[in-house]
Amino acid sequence: MENFFTTAFNNMNDEAKESFYKTIFMNDDSEYAAKLRVEYYRTKFRAMGENVTIGKGVNIINPEYISVGNDVQICDGCTLVARGEKGITLGDNVRLQHRVYLDTERSEEGYINVGRGTYIGTGTTLFGHKGLEIGEDCLLAQGINLTPYSHIFDDPNDIIYHQGGHCEKVTIGRDVYIGMGCKVMYSGNIGEGSVIGCGSTVVKPIPPYSVAVGTPAKVIKERK
Repeated sequence: MENFFTTAFNNMNDEAKESFYKTIFMNDDSEYAAKLRVEYYRTKFRAMGENVTIGKGVNIINPEYISVGNDVQICDGCTLVARGEKGITLGDNVRLQHRVYLDTERSEEGYINVGRGTYIGTGTTLFGHKGLEIGEDCLLAQGINLTPYSHIFDDPNDIIYHQGGHCEKVTIGRDVYIGMGCKVMYSGNIGEGSVIGCGSTVVKPIPPYSVAVGTPAKVIKERK
């Protein structure tokens, strides 16, 4: 049993060995592995700019539907799921911190576009059922959850899963700051230049250059 794994490796076919090596390099934190990850995804992404970094343990589903600009950082443990042609687009200088999760959710309508210079904090989860558009130079702090879907539960004689739900495209304007731990729902469009306080829940549109806090989030002042 001393050579159990060596024997198992030697018994692999070429395809299985390639998968084994891929797993090693995708999860290694060496400089060489980081370089290989970029070279690999350059052949897989729909488009990739220059000076892109891809951390270890990153999980990318359907990279052929993903475009990234110049100087994009995708940190350790991120997941990008592009379920259809509209896919995911990350503009220049976008930064995805550790364990960010992006999911277009739907193959036909779903997409996520993140504008130039936007920062998305650790552990943030963003869905794009009917489209999610985030403007340039936005700051999204840690642990934000944006889910543009609200289940219908009017009929107690039918299970909730079967009753469908409300879903809309969500737009976040340019230069928006969303604080740590916020929730944004299906009708939670946020206007340009607005600030959402930590822990708030956005359930209706926020006008441009507003400061909103609470659950549900209410405008308490204007930035103009």
